[in-house]
Amino acid sequence: MPPSRGHAATAPTRMTPLLAIARNAFVESLRQPIVLVVVLLSGVLQYFNTAISAYSMGYRSVAGEVTGDNKLLFDVGMSTVFLCGILVAAFIATAIVSREIENKTVLTIVSKPVGRIMVVVGKYLGVMGATLIATAIMVVFLMFALRHGVLMNASDKIHQPVVFLGVGSVLVCLAFGGFTNYAYGWPFSQTVLIAMLPLVVLAYLVTLPFGPTWKIEPIAANLKPEVIKACIASIGALIVLTSVATAASTRLGQVMTITICLGVFVLGLLSDYFIGRHAFVNQPIGEVETAQPVKPGMESLNRPGDEYTITFGTPVDVKVDPGDRFFYAPSPNGLGMVPPGFAPIAPGVDINRDLFPADVPPALVVLVPGDEQMTVKAIGGGSLGLSRPPESGDSVFLEPTTVNWPARVVWTAIPRLHAFWLVDAVTQASRIPMEHVGLVLVYSVIQAGGFLGLAILLFQGRDLG
Repeated sequence: MPPSRGHAATAPTRMTPLLAIARNAFVESLRQPIVLVVVLLSGVLQYFNTAISAYSMGYRSVAGEVTGDNKLLFDVGMSTVFLCGILVAAFIATAIVSREIENKTVLTIVSKPVGRIMVVVGKYLGVMGATLIATAIMVVFLMFALRHGVLMNASDKIHQPVVFLGVGSVLVCLAFGGFTNYAYGWPFSQTVLIAMLPLVVLAYLVTLPFGPTWKIEPIAANLKPEVIKACIASIGALIVLTSVATAASTRLGQVMTITICLGVFVLGLLSDYFIGRHAFVNQPIGEVETAQPVKPGMESLNRPGDEYTITFGTPVDVKVDPGDRFFYAPSPNGLGMVPPGFAPIAPGVDINRDLFPADVPPALVVLVPGDEQMTVKAIGGGSLGLSRPPESGDSVFLEPTTVNWPARVVWTAIPRLHAFWLVDAVTQASRIPMEHVGLVLVYSVIQAGGFLGLAILLFQGRDLG
Protein backbone atom coordinates (compact mmCIF):
# COMPACT_ATOMS: atom_id res chain seq x y z
CA MET A 1 0.00 0.00 0.00
CA PRO A 2 1.63 3.32 -1.05
CA PRO A 3 2.33 5.85 1.72
CA SER A 4 0.05 8.82 2.12
CA ARG A 5 1.06 12.23 0.85
CA GLY A 6 0.83 13.81 4.31
CA HIS A 7 3.61 15.52 6.17
CA ALA A 8 4.45 12.33 8.07
CA ALA A 9 5.42 10.64 4.81
CA THR A 10 7.33 13.57 3.29
CA ALA A 11 9.32 14.59 6.38
CA PRO A 12 11.55 11.47 6.44
CA THR A 13 12.03 11.80 2.67
CA ARG A 14 13.22 15.36 3.08
CA MET A 15 15.54 14.40 5.91
CA THR A 16 17.13 11.48 4.07
CA PRO A 17 19.38 13.60 1.78
CA LEU A 18 20.47 15.72 4.76
CA LEU A 19 21.38 12.68 6.83
CA ALA A 20 23.10 11.07 3.86
CA ILE A 21 25.22 14.18 3.25
CA ALA A 22 26.04 14.47 6.96
CA ARG A 23 26.98 10.80 7.22
CA ASN A 24 29.18 10.98 4.14
CA ALA A 25 30.90 14.14 5.42
CA PHE A 26 31.39 12.54 8.83
CA VAL A 27 33.01 9.41 7.37
CA GLU A 28 35.18 11.37 4.97
CA SER A 29 36.28 13.68 7.79
CA LEU A 30 37.44 10.81 9.98
CA ARG A 31 39.34 9.36 7.05
CA GLN A 32 41.50 12.47 6.74
CA PRO A 33 44.98 11.49 8.02
CA ILE A 34 45.56 15.01 9.34
CA VAL A 35 42.83 14.48 11.96
CA LEU A 36 44.64 11.51 13.50
CA VAL A 37 47.96 13.36 13.28
CA VAL A 38 46.60 16.39 15.17
CA VAL A 39 44.93 14.19 17.80
CA LEU A 40 48.14 12.26 18.43
CA LEU A 41 50.09 15.53 18.44
CA SER A 42 47.82 16.88 21.16
CA GLY A 43 48.58 13.78 23.26
CA VAL A 44 52.32 14.33 22.83
CA LEU A 45 51.94 18.00 23.73
CA GLN A 46 50.00 17.10 26.89
CA TYR A 47 52.96 14.93 27.90
CA PHE A 48 55.35 17.87 27.47
CA ASN A 49 52.90 20.15 29.29
CA THR A 50 53.44 18.15 32.48
CA ALA A 51 57.13 19.06 32.25
CA ILE A 52 56.97 22.73 31.24
CA SER A 53 54.34 23.52 33.90
CA ALA A 54 56.68 22.73 36.79
CA TYR A 55 58.11 25.39 39.09
CA SER A 56 55.28 27.86 38.44
CA MET A 57 55.24 28.77 42.15
CA GLY A 58 51.87 27.16 42.89
CA TYR A 59 50.82 25.95 46.32
CA ARG A 60 49.18 22.60 46.99
CA SER A 61 47.67 23.87 50.22
CA VAL A 62 44.99 25.85 48.33
CA ALA A 63 41.75 23.86 48.18
CA GLY A 64 40.33 22.86 44.82
CA GLU A 65 40.36 20.19 42.13
CA VAL A 66 43.43 21.72 40.48
CA THR A 67 46.14 23.03 42.81
CA GLY A 68 49.80 23.99 42.78
CA ASP A 69 51.63 23.78 39.48
CA ASN A 70 48.70 21.81 38.06
CA LYS A 71 46.87 25.13 37.65
CA LEU A 72 49.31 26.12 34.93
CA LEU A 73 49.13 22.59 33.53
CA PHE A 74 45.36 22.88 33.21
CA ASP A 75 45.63 26.31 31.59
CA VAL A 76 48.25 25.23 29.05
CA GLY A 77 46.54 21.89 28.47
CA MET A 78 43.18 23.49 27.72
CA SER A 79 44.88 25.93 25.34
CA THR A 80 46.38 22.92 23.55
CA VAL A 81 42.92 21.39 23.11
CA PHE A 82 41.58 24.73 21.83
CA LEU A 83 44.27 25.22 19.20
CA CYS A 84 44.33 21.59 18.06
CA GLY A 85 40.54 21.61 17.82
CA ILE A 86 40.65 24.71 15.61
CA LEU A 87 43.19 23.04 13.31
CA VAL A 88 41.06 19.89 13.08
CA ALA A 89 37.93 21.89 12.21
CA ALA A 90 39.73 24.01 9.62
CA PHE A 91 41.50 21.08 7.93
CA ILE A 92 38.33 19.00 7.79
CA ALA A 93 36.15 21.84 6.51
CA THR A 94 38.53 22.64 3.67
CA ALA A 95 38.88 18.97 2.75
CA ILE A 96 35.13 18.28 2.77
CA VAL A 97 33.73 21.58 1.47
CA SER A 98 36.37 23.65 -0.30
CA ARG A 99 38.10 20.76 -2.02
CA GLU A 100 34.83 19.28 -3.26
CA ILE A 101 33.90 22.64 -4.76
CA GLU A 102 37.29 23.02 -6.44
CA ASN A 103 37.18 19.45 -7.79
CA LYS A 104 33.57 19.91 -8.99
CA THR A 105 32.48 16.78 -7.09
CA VAL A 106 29.83 18.84 -5.30
CA LEU A 107 28.02 19.10 -8.65
CA THR A 108 26.96 15.46 -8.30
CA ILE A 109 24.97 16.51 -5.23
CA VAL A 110 23.45 19.84 -6.27
CA SER A 111 22.55 18.46 -9.71
CA LYS A 112 20.05 16.23 -7.95
CA PRO A 113 16.93 17.64 -6.27
CA VAL A 114 18.99 18.65 -3.24
CA GLY A 115 19.07 22.30 -2.21
CA ARG A 116 22.30 24.12 -1.46
CA ILE A 117 21.06 24.84 2.06
CA MET A 118 20.83 21.13 2.74
CA VAL A 119 24.35 20.63 1.35
CA VAL A 120 25.85 23.25 3.68
CA VAL A 121 23.95 22.06 6.76
CA GLY A 122 24.75 18.41 6.05
CA LYS A 123 28.42 19.14 5.53
CA TYR A 124 28.55 21.14 8.75
CA LEU A 125 26.88 18.39 10.78
CA GLY A 126 29.32 15.81 9.43
CA VAL A 127 32.36 18.00 10.04
CA MET A 128 31.06 18.89 13.51
CA GLY A 129 30.56 15.24 14.41
CA ALA A 130 34.12 14.37 13.43
CA THR A 131 35.47 17.43 15.26
CA LEU A 132 33.60 16.46 18.42
CA ILE A 133 35.09 12.95 18.36
CA ALA A 134 38.60 14.32 17.87
CA THR A 135 38.08 16.94 20.58
CA ALA A 136 36.66 14.40 23.02
CA ILE A 137 39.79 12.28 22.62
CA MET A 138 42.00 15.33 23.16
CA VAL A 139 40.02 16.22 26.30
CA VAL A 140 40.67 12.73 27.66
CA PHE A 141 44.39 13.24 26.97
CA LEU A 142 44.12 16.43 29.04
CA MET A 143 42.41 14.49 31.83
CA PHE A 144 45.26 11.97 31.72
CA ALA A 145 47.77 14.83 32.10
CA LEU A 146 45.87 16.24 35.10
CA ARG A 147 45.58 12.75 36.59
CA HIS A 148 49.35 12.40 36.33
CA GLY A 149 50.03 15.93 37.50
CA VAL A 150 53.20 17.96 37.50
CA LEU A 151 56.22 16.45 39.24
CA MET A 152 56.96 19.38 41.54
CA ASN A 153 59.51 17.62 43.75
CA ALA A 154 62.30 15.14 43.14
CA SER A 155 60.47 12.73 45.42
CA ASP A 156 57.31 12.73 43.29
CA LYS A 157 56.69 9.44 41.51
CA ILE A 158 55.69 8.98 37.89
CA HIS A 159 52.04 7.93 37.82
CA GLN A 160 52.52 4.41 36.52
CA PRO A 161 48.83 3.62 35.84
CA VAL A 162 48.42 6.79 33.77
CA VAL A 163 51.53 6.11 31.69
CA PHE A 164 50.81 2.41 31.24
CA LEU A 165 47.08 2.64 30.51
CA GLY A 166 47.19 5.95 28.62
CA VAL A 167 50.04 5.07 26.27
CA GLY A 168 48.92 1.45 26.11
CA SER A 169 45.38 2.33 24.98
CA VAL A 170 46.73 4.50 22.16
CA LEU A 171 49.18 1.81 21.01
CA VAL A 172 46.42 -0.82 21.04
CA CYS A 173 44.25 1.41 18.83
CA LEU A 174 47.12 2.02 16.41
CA ALA A 175 47.86 -1.70 16.24
CA PHE A 176 44.16 -2.48 15.73
CA GLY A 177 43.93 0.11 12.95
CA GLY A 178 47.02 -1.27 11.24
CA PHE A 179 45.79 -4.86 11.43
CA THR A 180 42.29 -4.12 10.11
CA ASN A 181 43.71 -1.95 7.34
CA TYR A 182 46.03 -4.76 6.23
CA ALA A 183 43.57 -7.64 6.67
CA TYR A 184 40.25 -6.06 5.71
CA GLY A 185 41.13 -2.79 3.99
CA TRP A 186 39.47 -0.64 6.64
CA PRO A 187 40.54 3.04 6.56
CA PHE A 188 43.35 3.39 9.08
CA SER A 189 42.60 6.89 10.42
CA GLN A 190 38.87 6.31 10.75
CA THR A 191 39.31 2.97 12.49
CA VAL A 192 41.87 4.28 14.97
CA LEU A 193 39.80 7.34 15.92
CA ILE A 194 36.55 5.40 16.39
CA ALA A 195 38.32 2.75 18.46
CA MET A 196 40.33 5.28 20.44
CA LEU A 197 37.43 7.27 21.92
CA PRO A 198 35.85 4.50 24.02
CA LEU A 199 39.18 2.85 24.80
CA VAL A 200 40.95 5.96 26.15
CA VAL A 201 37.86 6.88 28.19
CA LEU A 202 37.84 3.38 29.68
CA ALA A 203 41.58 3.57 30.34
CA TYR A 204 41.16 6.90 32.16
CA LEU A 205 38.34 5.54 34.32
CA VAL A 206 40.51 2.55 35.24
CA THR A 207 43.25 4.91 36.52
CA LEU A 208 40.93 6.62 39.01
CA PRO A 209 41.17 4.04 41.83
CA PHE A 210 44.98 3.78 41.60
CA GLY A 211 47.75 5.97 42.93
CA PRO A 212 51.15 6.55 41.29
CA THR A 213 52.43 3.16 42.46
CA TRP A 214 49.19 1.19 41.88
CA LYS A 215 48.07 1.74 45.45
CA ILE A 216 44.30 1.75 45.85
CA GLU A 217 42.81 5.22 46.44
CA PRO A 218 39.23 6.49 46.91
CA ILE A 219 37.72 7.16 43.48
CA ALA A 220 35.74 10.15 44.74
CA ALA A 221 38.97 11.95 45.66
CA ASN A 222 40.23 11.69 42.07
CA LEU A 223 37.05 12.73 40.28
CA LYS A 224 37.13 16.27 38.89
CA PRO A 225 33.56 17.30 38.01
CA GLU A 226 34.40 21.00 37.74
CA VAL A 227 37.20 20.23 35.28
CA ILE A 228 34.77 18.16 33.20
CA LYS A 229 32.27 21.06 33.19
CA ALA A 230 34.99 23.43 31.96
CA CYS A 231 35.92 20.96 29.21
CA ILE A 232 32.29 20.64 28.11
CA ALA A 233 32.00 24.42 27.92
CA SER A 234 35.17 24.60 25.81
CA ILE A 235 33.58 22.26 23.26
CA GLY A 236 31.02 25.01 22.67
CA ALA A 237 33.81 27.20 21.28
CA LEU A 238 34.71 24.50 18.78
CA ILE A 239 31.06 24.28 17.71
CA VAL A 240 31.26 27.97 16.81
CA LEU A 241 34.69 27.80 15.19
CA THR A 242 33.63 24.82 13.08
CA SER A 243 30.79 26.92 11.67
CA VAL A 244 33.33 29.68 10.96
CA ALA A 245 35.53 27.16 9.13
CA THR A 246 32.54 25.89 7.15
CA ALA A 247 31.57 29.44 6.11
CA ALA A 248 35.14 30.33 5.09
CA SER A 249 35.65 27.08 3.16
CA THR A 250 32.68 27.81 0.89
CA ARG A 251 34.73 30.55 -0.72
CA LEU A 252 38.37 30.10 0.32
CA GLY A 253 41.09 27.47 0.28
CA GLN A 254 42.81 25.69 3.12
CA VAL A 255 45.42 28.30 4.06
CA MET A 256 42.96 31.20 4.15
CA THR A 257 40.37 29.14 6.03
CA ILE A 258 42.89 28.31 8.75
CA THR A 259 43.98 31.96 8.84
CA ILE A 260 40.41 33.18 9.28
CA CYS A 261 39.74 30.60 12.00
CA LEU A 262 42.82 31.68 13.91
CA GLY A 263 41.88 35.33 13.35
CA VAL A 264 38.38 34.77 14.77
CA PHE A 265 39.95 32.87 17.66
CA VAL A 266 42.27 35.77 18.54
CA LEU A 267 39.55 38.38 17.98
CA GLY A 268 37.18 36.39 20.20
CA LEU A 269 39.75 36.39 22.98
CA LEU A 270 40.38 40.14 22.69
CA SER A 271 36.78 41.25 22.08
CA ASP A 272 36.03 41.78 25.78
CA TYR A 273 38.89 44.23 26.15
CA PHE A 274 38.66 46.13 22.88
CA ILE A 275 34.85 46.14 22.40
CA GLY A 276 33.06 44.64 25.39
CA ARG A 277 34.29 47.19 27.90
CA HIS A 278 32.79 49.94 25.76
CA ALA A 279 29.39 48.26 25.33
CA PHE A 280 28.26 49.09 28.88
CA VAL A 281 29.25 52.47 30.26
CA ASN A 282 29.48 53.17 33.98
CA GLN A 283 32.06 54.28 36.53
CA PRO A 284 32.38 52.33 39.79
CA ILE A 285 33.10 54.14 43.03
CA GLY A 286 34.52 51.09 44.78
CA GLU A 287 34.42 47.34 45.28
CA VAL A 288 32.54 45.53 48.02
CA GLU A 289 34.73 43.73 50.52
CA THR A 290 31.97 42.68 52.90
CA ALA A 291 28.19 43.20 52.93
CA GLN A 292 26.14 42.43 56.03
CA PRO A 293 22.50 43.14 57.03
CA VAL A 294 22.17 45.64 59.85
CA LYS A 295 19.60 43.48 61.70
CA PRO A 296 18.33 39.90 61.39
CA GLY A 297 15.48 39.66 58.92
CA MET A 298 16.99 42.22 56.54
CA GLU A 299 19.01 39.68 54.53
CA SER A 300 17.04 40.10 51.28
CA LEU A 301 17.29 43.92 51.20
CA ASN A 302 13.95 43.83 49.39
CA ARG A 303 11.54 45.04 52.06
CA PRO A 304 11.21 48.79 52.66
CA GLY A 305 13.35 49.67 55.65
CA ASP A 306 15.93 46.90 55.14
CA GLU A 307 19.49 48.11 55.66
CA TYR A 308 22.94 46.75 54.76
CA THR A 309 26.41 47.78 55.89
CA ILE A 310 28.85 47.86 52.97
CA THR A 311 32.62 47.77 53.59
CA PHE A 312 34.97 48.67 50.74
CA GLY A 313 38.38 47.16 50.04
CA THR A 314 39.85 50.57 49.24
CA PRO A 315 38.52 53.99 50.36
CA VAL A 316 35.94 55.66 48.13
CA ASP A 317 37.47 58.74 46.49
CA VAL A 318 34.25 60.42 45.31
CA LYS A 319 31.75 62.46 47.30
CA VAL A 320 28.67 60.48 48.33
CA ASP A 321 25.70 62.13 49.99
CA PRO A 322 22.76 60.65 51.93
CA GLY A 323 19.96 59.85 49.48
CA ASP A 324 22.26 59.06 46.56
CA ARG A 325 21.19 56.02 44.57
CA PHE A 326 23.07 52.79 45.20
CA PHE A 327 23.70 50.24 42.41
CA TYR A 328 25.91 47.16 42.29
CA ALA A 329 26.97 44.62 39.67
CA PRO A 330 29.41 41.70 39.44
CA SER A 331 31.45 43.48 36.72
CA PRO A 332 33.33 46.81 36.91
CA ASN A 333 31.60 48.17 33.78
CA GLY A 334 28.10 47.63 35.19
CA LEU A 335 27.20 44.57 33.13
CA GLY A 336 24.67 42.44 34.99
CA MET A 337 23.43 45.29 37.17
CA VAL A 338 21.33 43.80 39.99
CA PRO A 339 19.08 46.74 40.99
CA PRO A 340 16.81 48.01 38.19
CA GLY A 341 17.38 51.49 36.82
CA PHE A 342 15.07 53.35 39.21
CA ALA A 343 14.77 57.14 39.12
CA PRO A 344 16.31 59.46 41.73
CA ILE A 345 14.20 59.88 44.85
CA ALA A 346 11.81 62.81 44.83
CA PRO A 347 12.59 65.89 46.95
CA GLY A 348 11.06 65.79 50.39
CA VAL A 349 11.18 62.00 50.87
CA ASP A 350 12.50 61.22 54.35
CA ILE A 351 14.86 58.27 53.92
CA ASN A 352 15.23 57.86 57.71
CA ARG A 353 11.63 56.80 58.31
CA ASP A 354 10.66 53.13 58.67
CA LEU A 355 7.34 53.16 56.78
CA PHE A 356 6.78 54.85 53.42
CA PRO A 357 3.57 55.84 51.63
CA ALA A 358 2.47 53.60 48.79
CA ASP A 359 3.07 56.37 46.24
CA VAL A 360 6.83 56.51 46.99
CA PRO A 361 8.65 54.52 44.26
CA PRO A 362 10.96 51.77 45.59
CA ALA A 363 14.65 52.61 45.56
CA LEU A 364 17.97 51.63 47.11
CA VAL A 365 19.75 54.64 48.56
CA VAL A 366 22.78 55.55 50.65
CA LEU A 367 21.67 56.16 54.24
CA VAL A 368 25.02 56.86 55.94
CA PRO A 369 27.92 57.64 53.55
CA GLY A 370 31.56 56.96 54.36
CA ASP A 371 34.95 56.47 52.72
CA GLU A 372 35.52 52.90 53.88
CA GLN A 373 32.05 51.90 55.06
CA MET A 374 28.52 53.03 54.29
CA THR A 375 24.97 51.98 55.10
CA VAL A 376 22.41 51.53 52.34
CA LYS A 377 18.65 51.27 52.74
CA ALA A 378 15.67 50.02 50.75
CA ILE A 379 12.91 52.65 50.69
CA GLY A 380 9.56 53.11 48.97
CA GLY A 381 6.05 51.75 49.11
CA GLY A 382 6.96 48.33 47.73
CA SER A 383 9.72 45.86 46.96
CA LEU A 384 12.49 46.74 44.52
CA GLY A 385 12.67 43.07 43.44
CA LEU A 386 16.40 42.49 43.91
CA SER A 387 17.54 39.04 42.79
CA ARG A 388 20.23 39.08 45.50
CA PRO A 389 21.82 41.46 48.02
CA PRO A 390 25.32 42.92 47.54
CA GLU A 391 28.18 40.39 47.76
CA SER A 392 31.92 40.49 48.15
CA GLY A 393 33.57 41.44 44.85
CA ASP A 394 30.64 43.46 43.50
CA SER A 395 31.37 46.85 41.98
CA VAL A 396 29.36 49.78 43.38
CA PHE A 397 27.88 52.60 41.28
CA LEU A 398 25.86 55.75 41.88
CA GLU A 399 24.17 55.69 38.45
CA PRO A 400 22.51 52.98 36.35
CA THR A 401 24.52 51.52 33.49
CA THR A 402 23.99 52.95 30.02
CA VAL A 403 24.34 50.89 26.85
CA ASN A 404 26.52 51.83 23.89
CA TRP A 405 24.42 50.05 21.27
CA PRO A 406 26.88 50.09 18.32
CA ALA A 407 29.59 48.55 20.50
CA ARG A 408 27.14 46.07 22.00
CA VAL A 409 25.92 44.91 18.57
CA VAL A 410 29.47 44.33 17.36
CA TRP A 411 30.41 42.66 20.65
CA THR A 412 27.39 40.36 20.38
CA ALA A 413 28.15 39.39 16.78
CA ILE A 414 31.75 38.41 17.53
CA PRO A 415 32.10 35.04 19.32
CA ARG A 416 33.07 35.80 22.92
CA LEU A 417 35.52 32.98 23.54
CA HIS A 418 35.95 34.07 27.15
CA ALA A 419 32.43 32.77 27.72
CA PHE A 420 33.71 29.26 26.94
CA TRP A 421 36.89 29.63 29.00
CA LEU A 422 36.04 28.43 32.52
CA VAL A 423 39.59 27.47 33.48
CA ASP A 424 39.91 30.42 35.85
CA ALA A 425 36.85 29.31 37.79
CA VAL A 426 38.37 25.86 38.30
CA THR A 427 41.82 27.11 39.30
CA GLN A 428 40.21 29.53 41.79
CA ALA A 429 38.24 26.66 43.34
CA SER A 430 34.86 28.11 42.31
CA ARG A 431 31.87 25.92 41.61
CA ILE A 432 30.54 26.06 38.04
CA PRO A 433 26.72 25.78 37.97
CA MET A 434 25.37 23.35 35.38
CA GLU A 435 22.90 26.06 34.38
CA HIS A 436 25.84 28.22 33.32
CA VAL A 437 27.31 25.38 31.24
CA GLY A 438 23.92 24.94 29.59
CA LEU A 439 23.68 28.66 28.78
CA VAL A 440 27.20 28.56 27.31
CA LEU A 441 26.22 25.69 25.01
CA VAL A 442 23.01 27.49 23.99
CA TYR A 443 25.12 30.57 23.19
CA SER A 444 27.43 28.42 21.05
CA VAL A 445 24.48 26.99 19.09
CA ILE A 446 23.11 30.49 18.44
CA GLN A 447 26.51 31.75 17.30
CA ALA A 448 27.01 28.67 15.11
CA GLY A 449 23.58 29.23 13.58
CA GLY A 450 24.56 32.76 12.62
CA PHE A 451 27.78 31.69 10.92
CA LEU A 452 26.00 28.77 9.29
CA GLY A 453 23.52 31.25 7.82
CA LEU A 454 26.49 33.22 6.46
CA ALA A 455 27.88 30.00 4.97
CA ILE A 456 24.55 29.37 3.22
CA LEU A 457 24.54 32.89 1.75
CA LEU A 458 28.12 32.51 0.51
CA PHE A 459 27.44 29.10 -0.99
CA GLN A 460 24.20 30.24 -2.68
CA GLY A 461 26.13 32.74 -4.75
CA ARG A 462 29.08 30.44 -5.50
CA ASP A 463 29.52 29.42 -9.14
CA LEU A 464 30.02 25.66 -9.16
CA GLY A 465 30.32 25.22 -12.91
